[in-house]
Amino acid sequence: MTATANASSSSVTSRAEALQVDLAAAGLLPPLPAALLAGQDADLLAPLRFLAPGTLPDAGGTPAARTADLGELARALEAANAGYGHPRAAELARRLADPAVQVVIAGQQPGLFGGPLLCFAKMLAAVLWAEEMERAGRPAVALFWVATEDHDYAEVATAAVLGPAGPVAVSLEPDPEPLMPVGMRTLGPSVEPALAAMAAAVPGDLYAEWVRTLARWYRPEARFGEAFCRLMVHLMGDSCPLLVDAMLPALKSAQRPWLRRIVERRQAVEEALARRDAEIEGHGFPLQIAPQRGASPLFLLHRGERRRIEWRGEDRFVLRGREEAGGTVEELLRIVEENPGVVSPGALARPAVQDAVFGTCLQVLGPGELSYVAQSAALYPTIEVAAPWAALRPQTLVLEPRQAERLEEMGLSLAELLTDRAALDRALGAGEGSEIVAAARRRVEEALAGLEGPILALDPNLERPLAKTREQVLRALDLFSEKAAAAAVRRDEVALRRAESLRETCLPLGKPQERVVCSAHFGGRYGPRFAAAFREQVALDPAHLQVVLP
Repeated sequence: MTATANASSSSVTSRAEALQVDLAAAGLLPPLPAALLAGQDADLLAPLRFLAPGTLPDAGGTPAARTADLGELARALEAANAGYGHPRAAELARRLADPAVQVVIAGQQPGLFGGPLLCFAKMLAAVLWAEEMERAGRPAVALFWVATEDHDYAEVATAAVLGPAGPVAVSLEPDPEPLMPVGMRTLGPSVEPALAAMAAAVPGDLYAEWVRTLARWYRPEARFGEAFCRLMVHLMGDSCPLLVDAMLPALKSAQRPWLRRIVERRQAVEEALARRDAEIEGHGFPLQIAPQRGASPLFLLHRGERRRIEWRGEDRFVLRGREEAGGTVEELLRIVEENPGVVSPGALARPAVQDAVFGTCLQVLGPGELSYVAQSAALYPTIEVAAPWAALRPQTLVLEPRQAERLEEMGLSLAELLTDRAALDRALGAGEGSEIVAAARRRVEEALAGLEGPILALDPNLERPLAKTREQVLRALDLFSEKAAAAAVRRDEVALRRAESLRETCLPLGKPQERVVCSAHFGGRYGPRFAAAFREQVALDPAHLQVVLP
């Protein structure tokens, strides 16, 4: 049985059941991923194919082998990953260069101190899917796209840890150059006080020693991508996928043909994206990325700033915010050919360009990514890229065994803990305040039902007023029941404090733990058993929350 957000605590009979959370039922999935998991609206991903839970990509529906020659790129990736300390850099690079080996890929920006936990979870998911394919006789290699070309400094410059008093946010100094790609930035002097704040937030010699280890990679002169990759290799060891820096020169060179097609077929690209946006909205889903008609899904690096390319007329372009910086389409095509490192795909173009280069078999995506890949999927046929399968990654939560025991002792399910506060109060107060009101509600409901016959005998026109009165009275009692349940919870302050502490662990700063708490925190808190527990306990099930007990 799966516990849902509306489950009663009295229905929980075991710890395993108490920790089960159906993500869609608990409201923890965006609309489109929830629909895809329910077997609906798969046409919105076309030509990508959604991988249903418990399945692998159909060998008959994907190319038997990749056709692109990745030898030069594989050698560059081997050198880069060896520089990060990756113990399997040479082996994984050789596999990537083998056309018979299929590619599984995930990606994320290189956030501070390893980025939020979802980065680690996504990396591991790509590795687990590649291993599943191997067991099925399908040689595969896992890659992780480190999105160093992005320029969302606010997203990468903040991290959070879980201290005894709750979540503590640490961050770097405010952004002085908002359009500079992350991969061109050094961490700067403010990384040192950020490390000190991290150590102060979590007391103990072991954690302090871990922060000193982090300081080896997170130095003022280090770049975001470099520090991120070194940390993730340290955390994951042999399990780390091959890390792909989006700004690697060999990768940029390999992107030339498809960057050129996006420019040459700019009108067809815009029309395809507009049609897909209309289809998504026609199915009743919101657009993850707002339409930008007249703009290219490509960016150009100009004087250290990454600016979107916008079209002017049939044969000219400008840069957003720099109308004077532009030229003819022919000049832009020459830039792509001679200096591809300054041209980068945005969110709507990156998946197709990535898959064109690597001949991807399977993309591993988060819920938000899956929502916008539905939009970007329109580019695949437009620029003639074979579309891969798309899988929703597992969502994860780290709990200590004693926290799981406390949840069980309180008679709460994890789904109840994760739901809205009023529902949690009802669960904690079940059997007391809410039951007192529930008993009275049943009597009132019976009395109102008994009125129906005599009242309608007096005047049939009173049917609707009676129904409205019944609805108002019962609704008022339901609202009062919530207040009574909350009062019962407040009376038991110990239970309330424990529930609030657990809830803050699961939803720090009001968001799911994996989106807030940095990966490095768990490495310092649990040491090597953190990565081992993830490998042992995380299943490739995107429909249910994956709880890890290190």
